[in-house]
Amino acid sequence: MALTQQRTRRPQAQKVRRLTRPDPASRTRGSQRFLLIGLTLASVYSLFPVWWLIVASTKNSTGLYKSNGLWFSGWHLWDNLHQVFAYEDGIFLRWTANSLLYAGVGSLGGTVIALATGYGLARFNFPGRSTVFACVVGSFLIPIALLTLPLYLLFSNVGLVDTPWAMLLPCLINPFSVYLAKVYTEATIPYELLEAARIDGAGELRIFFSIVLRMMTTGGATVFLLAFVNTWNAFFLPLTVLSGEENWTLNIGLYNWSGKRLESGVDLTSLVLTGALLSIIPMAIMMVAMRRYWRSGVTLGALK
Repeated sequence: MALTQQRTRRPQAQKVRRLTRPDPASRTRGSQRFLLIGLTLASVYSLFPVWWLIVASTKNSTGLYKSNGLWFSGWHLWDNLHQVFAYEDGIFLRWTANSLLYAGVGSLGGTVIALATGYGLARFNFPGRSTVFACVVGSFLIPIALLTLPLYLLFSNVGLVDTPWAMLLPCLINPFSVYLAKVYTEATIPYELLEAARIDGAGELRIFFSIVLRMMTTGGATVFLLAFVNTWNAFFLPLTVLSGEENWTLNIGLYNWSGKRLESGVDLTSLVLTGALLSIIPMAIMMVAMRRYWRSGVTLGALK
């Protein structure tokens, strides 16, 4: 009887827990939160030196050494600005003009040369093209510090030391800009468009200035901005080839002011920090001015 009951009993069905797939929306929200946190930390890390510079520019010499470095202690910004522009008969304005000349004119000329060279390497077949491109790639791998002494010796032989040409000529040749221009040309300039222009009777110069440059506005803006920032922040080259105070850049002039504390005992730290804050403004303006070129389509010139 008991055996019959055991046989007739059916085992109870066990509940099986099904695995459910995670919600794609929740995964997306999690990734967005992680990305937002990472970008926030990166922004704080990047803006922290700027915040310290702004706070330090509002202090006098006493506040710099006796107050909290990350918060305000009095408001002496206007006095510091007046001293920066009035010190040594306004030499700071001369240094600013020199930096704008070297970075603006040199970068503009270097951008045009780089775009023309990159276009030639990308869209023309000639003997030794691969060798030339290999030399270009190898050139921008060499640090500029290693080329400073040869440039100084070369310029000293031709009498260009301590002249604006000693800064402008090196800015006209930038192998990395040539590399960027070549890559951008290969991605945006089709062969068919160039052949159509040649069939219509356009010469190579007209094709370059009327078609290629219009289509490479976005890439040209990027090349120009990188060259501008690189020249504006240059230190070792102007320190070597420029000896006269009237030809110095902002970086060399502020470096000279910071060294006067050791040479003559004059503490110009407040002026150096205020001048460093002012030196950021041209690059910020350049970033805002170039933003509209990046938003434009890369084939806008061809469509027009």
